[in-house]
Amino acid sequence: MNMKNCFREGPISSAFIGESIGKHQAKTNIGAHQIFLGQVRKDLINNQEVMAIEYSAHEEMANNAFHEIRESAFSKFDLTCMHIYHSLGKVEAGEICLFVFASSGHRKEAFRAIEFLVEEIKSKVPIFGKELFEDESYVWKENK
Repeated sequence: MNMKNCFREGPISSAFIGESIGKHQAKTNIGAHQIFLGQVRKDLINNQEVMAIEYSAHEEMANNAFHEIRESAFSKFDLTCMHIYHSLGKVEAGEICLFVFASSGHRKEAFRAIEFLVEEIKSKVPIFGKELFEDESYVWKENK
């Protein structure tokens, strides 16, 4: 099976997000798009500010988990299409690291699907984040 690679190197740009939305204008059976954007926060941990997160993953395992989540979402919700993109590598505070995009004929399906997708990604996909501080020390991120 040829599985989609959901990873992008570095932050996810606003241009990429805009282009992704624009590509769907030809699909006139879509009545609603819902997007979720995850952004790196400048959290304060042990009196140090998080400057960036460095994401790593077992890519094959993670892409398999993404695939299962996608299939599950398509079976639960009446979606026209759906896309998931997650950063790998270093993403600075304030930059986008997760882009989830669900399209449907109607808004309620898209709303429900996006919440399901984000919660499933957070709980089931083996992605690891090192929260990097200004002094180059780090802590491993806890998913919440």
